[in-house]
Amino acid sequence: SEFIQNAINNLTNSVLIGAVLTIVVLFLFLRNLLTTLIIAIAIPVSIIATFVMMYFGNFTLNLMTLGGIALGVGMMVDNSIVVLDNIFRLHETGKGWKQSAIEATTEVTSAIIASTLTTIVVFLPVVFARGMAGLLFKQAAYVMTLALMCSLFTALTVVPMMAGQLELFRSFTSVRDTSEGHFFEKLRKKYTALLRLALEHRLLVVFIASFLLAVAILFIPLVGNELMPQTDENEVRIDIEMEPGTKLQITDNILKKIEKIIHDTVPELKSIVASAGGPPYQGSVSHVGFIRMALTKQSERKRSSQQIADALRARLSSTPGAEIRVRASSGLFILRRFASTTENIQIEIRGHDLNTATELANSVRKIVEGVRGVTDVQISRKAGVPEETIVIDRARAADMKLTVQQVAETLETVLSGSTASYYKEAGDEYGILVKAKDAEYLPIDKILDITLINSDGEPVSLRNIVKVQPQIGPEKIERTDRERVITVSANISGRDMGSVIRDIQEELQAIPVPADFSIEFTGDYEEQQKAFKELFLALILALLLVYMVMACQYESLLDPFVVMFSVPLAVIGVVGVLLLTGTTFNIYSYIGCVMLGGIVVNNAILLVDTANLLRRRDNMELLDAIVTAGSRRLRPIMMTSSTTILGLLPVAIGWGEGGETQAPLARVVIGGLLSSTVITLIVVPVVYFFFEKMRKVNKMR
Repeated sequence: SEFIQNAINNLTNSVLIGAVLTIVVLFLFLRNLLTTLIIAIAIPVSIIATFVMMYFGNFTLNLMTLGGIALGVGMMVDNSIVVLDNIFRLHETGKGWKQSAIEATTEVTSAIIASTLTTIVVFLPVVFARGMAGLLFKQAAYVMTLALMCSLFTALTVVPMMAGQLELFRSFTSVRDTSEGHFFEKLRKKYTALLRLALEHRLLVVFIASFLLAVAILFIPLVGNELMPQTDENEVRIDIEMEPGTKLQITDNILKKIEKIIHDTVPELKSIVASAGGPPYQGSVSHVGFIRMALTKQSERKRSSQQIADALRARLSSTPGAEIRVRASSGLFILRRFASTTENIQIEIRGHDLNTATELANSVRKIVEGVRGVTDVQISRKAGVPEETIVIDRARAADMKLTVQQVAETLETVLSGSTASYYKEAGDEYGILVKAKDAEYLPIDKILDITLINSDGEPVSLRNIVKVQPQIGPEKIERTDRERVITVSANISGRDMGSVIRDIQEELQAIPVPADFSIEFTGDYEEQQKAFKELFLALILALLLVYMVMACQYESLLDPFVVMFSVPLAVIGVVGVLLLTGTTFNIYSYIGCVMLGGIVVNNAILLVDTANLLRRRDNMELLDAIVTAGSRRLRPIMMTSSTTILGLLPVAIGWGEGGETQAPLARVVIGGLLSSTVITLIVVPVVYFFFEKMRKVNKMR
């Protein structure tokens, strides 16, 4: 609970810092406090309205809902930026503030509605997902949708209303900052020249963009992958297992020695809980124990929980007579329990024969232990319980006129008990169980002295028809789908799960597997495959929904294709930022890719919509319309991208407890938005030119 509370506090701070950074970047672009406040008002209005709707929707403030607000805080001002920038542009042509507010808002209404809808519709497939992706992101998707809808309403109503009253503040709005005006005028001229050059060398631009995309795709295998990002949850867990049959006192003594080592080597220790003996669901086992270590806050220590676990593992590995596994609680331990496993790697050996399965499990364990980055390898089936197997001599039993069934039923009655009759009282029926007194403690000689009555009514001693074979049997026999299973499990330290799994799969190919046996990867890997398949389908559906929204916006099936060219260009930034930051591709990274499908098209929508408007309303030529649209929308595109990126920056850094969870998502969005913004400003106009030329040729034909 303390970790969750700290994580919520950190997310709250990320929201506040992201909002402040967004307002700062607005001021740096606008150089005017009043106009900055007009746009910035979209943030508190959207957040407050979102809280109101969350209240009526019975949502709570948790890691998921706050994460949605933190991810969306930079996007809450995007629509307001576009509206206010267009209002200023029309006002600079000599029109009044009220007239500019009305005309400018009307001019961009369809574009910002389309861009908002494209961002929102990508959440629909995730909301309806049934697996872990839906569990993790459903509430965040709802909250981001509510926040963006509120920001759209603010941009179309509050911002034009406030801008229309700027006539009352002439001293603040009569002129823009001179240095700012000169800077953007120079930038606009350079961009316009670059755009004209790109339109003159269209094939070269397409080749360069395709080359960068191909290089990014080639680098994808270098990005590690796993189910969930590793988090520092201020906790280390130690499991101790000794030989079956070890007395509880001996196990307790080992635990005390380990506790002393922990106190000597872990100054970051806050509290410790130790228990000798297994949990109730394992029965009365005395040879196991566990230790749970609570650490100080992440900000108060120099070592991570994983580094502390690695150091303890090295110190405890030489403990005689004990198998010790040390792991840091990571990857949101509660969600890992939901995924039915607490280990990173699980390999199941399925088959009926116990001896063959044990041999295969030992071979698999040897291979897994030899893979770099693997720790705490264990086999679920422990062969160490002494057993006495009673084997019936069928021939001798037949000679003495006894059946196997008679012998088995007699042993069952003596050892386990059998129902002799029923007792009825007040309509309820109770079975009467007959068994030997203290059967669990009977020595084997006493059991063999049991007398059976044969078909001739003569007594026969049990020892005359059976043999006793002592052997070592498994503690338990596990089954999955009614099939016997042995699980080889392990944890990972210092590597991503994907690379470790690949190494293990290559080594396992050398093991001969009998026809009635199979070796399968389960646990995190199985959950990852399910989640990734579900998210891949969600990504495809999201892109289709984005296309459908734009088709309705443009009333064309061709223009959306132009805009959609900005989506694959985001791969360049995504791969680059994952490699530069050492971030793995996990379920949060994948959700970030789904979000990107609706975000990166927004800039292209502005460009294409403005170019279409100029050609339709002002009868501009194709080339002039493209250049004018790019020049006119350069400023709002740079502002919206900058506010979104800086709003996500605190989340991407991953400060404090739980910060590592949302960080991959934010990093993916930042990387994709950076590359798509820079490249889209050049590539999309070139692609638009190509498509419009093709359309003109087709019309002429």
